[in-house]
Amino acid sequence: QVQLVESGGGLVQAGGSLRLSCAASGLTFSDYDMGWFRQAPGKEREFVAAIRWSGYTVYADSMKGRFTISRDNAKNTVYLRMNSLKPEDTAVYYCLAVRRGSGISYYSAEDYDYRGQGTQVTVSS
Repeated sequence: QVQLVESGGGLVQAGGSLRLSCAASGLTFSDYDMGWFRQAPGKEREFVAAIRWSGYTVYADSMKGRFTISRDNAKNTVYLRMNSLKPEDTAVYYCLAVRRGSGISYYSAEDYDYRGQGTQVTVSS
């Protein structure tokens, strides 16, 4: 079965950096577009970034310039590099996958086919 396993979360001070990883199995990774979402306590799930099978990237406006999404198809892994972290970036970060060519907008988590369990990111002030 398909599994998406996130890692790399943790506690970091404001201004610091983290790199999240999401290892995919049970699917042909290069056939899937990948996305990152986050959800903070008491808030709705929020789109962070997405990367198509081709490498084309999409970002939420508030993440542009600080976050970078990338993928390594040979390792079946998608990454999210987060710089200049702020306390408001504290959330559980989720990795999602959708088959390429689905025509989704990438901004709605409900449009994706699979989701990981998430990794906690906590940014202290």
